[in-house]
Amino acid sequence: MRLPSLMLLVFVGSVTAAAAQSPQEAESIYKTRCATCHEAGVARAPNRDGLRRLTPEAIGAALTLGSMREQGQELTLAQIQLLARTLGAAPVTGTADGNACTSNDAVSLAKPLDQPHWNGWGANLAQHRYQPAAMARLSANDVPRLKLKWAFAFPGVNRAFAQPTVVGGRVFVGSAATAVYSLNATSGCQYWAFKPDAPVRTAITIGPGSEPGKWLAYFGDQRASAYAVDAQTGALVWKRSVESFPGATITGAPTLADGTLYVVTSSAEEVLAANPKYECCKFRGSLSALNAATGEVRWKTSTIPDEPKPVRTNAQGVQLWGPSGAGVWSSPAVDLKRGVVYITTGDAYSDPAAATSDAFMALDIKTGKVLWTRQVTSGDAFNVACGLPEAFRVNCPEGKGPDHDFGSSPILVDLPNGRRALIAGQKSGVVHAVDPDRGGEILWQTRVGKGSALGGVQWGSAYDGRHVYVALSDVIPETAGTAAAPPSAPGQAPGPNASGGGLFALDPSSGQIGWTTPHPGCADKPGCSPAQSAAVTAIPGIVFSGGIDGHLRAYASDKGAIVWDVDTAQPYKPVNGVTANGGSLDGPGPVVVGGMLFVNSGYAFVSGKPGNVLLAFSIDGK
Repeated sequence: MRLPSLMLLVFVGSVTAAAAQSPQEAESIYKTRCATCHEAGVARAPNRDGLRRLTPEAIGAALTLGSMREQGQELTLAQIQLLARTLGAAPVTGTADGNACTSNDAVSLAKPLDQPHWNGWGANLAQHRYQPAAMARLSANDVPRLKLKWAFAFPGVNRAFAQPTVVGGRVFVGSAATAVYSLNATSGCQYWAFKPDAPVRTAITIGPGSEPGKWLAYFGDQRASAYAVDAQTGALVWKRSVESFPGATITGAPTLADGTLYVVTSSAEEVLAANPKYECCKFRGSLSALNAATGEVRWKTSTIPDEPKPVRTNAQGVQLWGPSGAGVWSSPAVDLKRGVVYITTGDAYSDPAAATSDAFMALDIKTGKVLWTRQVTSGDAFNVACGLPEAFRVNCPEGKGPDHDFGSSPILVDLPNGRRALIAGQKSGVVHAVDPDRGGEILWQTRVGKGSALGGVQWGSAYDGRHVYVALSDVIPETAGTAAAPPSAPGQAPGPNASGGGLFALDPSSGQIGWTTPHPGCADKPGCSPAQSAAVTAIPGIVFSGGIDGHLRAYASDKGAIVWDVDTAQPYKPVNGVTANGGSLDGPGPVVVGGMLFVNSGYAFVSGKPGNVLLAFSIDGK
């Protein structure tokens, strides 16, 4: 899956211990150590232009604390600093001074969930990503009138990758700059900023504290720690590390249900495997149930039940391990009535591929016991080494992918026939529906695209009671013979549209495609991609889908006509006085609350455009 920290540098040999002292030495390191991957079109390895979209701080952090820290151990601190300065771009400038909220901006958190709100990733425990009319307060007829009301810039970063939460008239949003902000939803002024140990890309969930009238904000960071902070003040209430494995992270938003916080983990070990000297791989995804009041771990279940064991040695004599992987990239769905929590899992990192990779899983709420697993792509073992030149693929599993894991949360829906379904799209380009009450029995499978390691269905779909709305990101076609091949299904699409993107409306009972709206196309716009990777959001009569091209589009839910289109990839004058630019829309989707729409713009990944801005739209504008 798309990793929480970009694959910044892949070192394929040893680096001298002497400190680099000039840009020429940094260029020499890059040429001999990095260009093999970064200039050869390897997936997840941006070229020099892509690296320039990152700040030196982001590159340095990846080599010391993030996904590249295994490789960074072979460098001195001086070498890392010089390499980061040489490859990265200068960070955005400015400060956040002068944007503090005053008493005139105060909003009450006394009963925040009685007001219009979007809480967490999917807006409800079933992960529907649908906002009903009473909460949205934005009609389909009003959508074409939306105008920018305010913009807030994240200081010091070149990407905006966390979905905002809006509760009690406040916006809560994480940042790649190792910060979480609380803003006024109407004006964008800042109430507080909290500094976690690592960047935060999860959506934030607001829930009641242990004292009457106190509310907590829950989230996870990129070093696999979960937090609860006071929603009113930003003061830390508790912090809990849920996974100590190097490279472990929390990408999927924690789900809060009945006093329990369900926290998932994924990992960057898939990237660490690019180092031929690395003993790949030992990470296993997990789901933990925490006491929401204290952070105490009630139970923790690994997605792979068997601990990794020695499998074989690679061509350099390094011990390889397995099974591994099956990280959970998305927010869990929770069914309190039946006492079950549902997740989807990623691919395996090493041989043998676990039976729980690329799968739906159901776990008991009280104990964490796995109730059933439904794997939809078997044998999918993949890591970044598989994309390296042949001489350096020593850690690539024998199956070599196809890397078709899930990044989408499972959507729990009630069907007209009285049965239920769990629905999720996969990077294979296939949308799956399984029966949660019959051991994950497959109900239907509909292909909407060819799929690829970076394509297919990425970050999530929406369900409004009539259709499931699925965005397609098919811009890097899978090579022959590697795409997943599920059974044919009613309404099966003949293949992706020529532009490689689009929005689909599917019948939740049969999977039949009701309508398809292709991406409008990029014409000859330099660097434009037609991929629609971002999570989809729905309100009555309207579906919102963002694209790598930076456009946020609104589609009529009856036939798919585009009724509103705004290009977010442009400069802005933010309320906090920081240099602000929009970019690609990827990962998080927009949220609609109380007549306003909020969306982050800027996602530098492979072909993505950098950016650092949170945008707020309303029909009255500024």
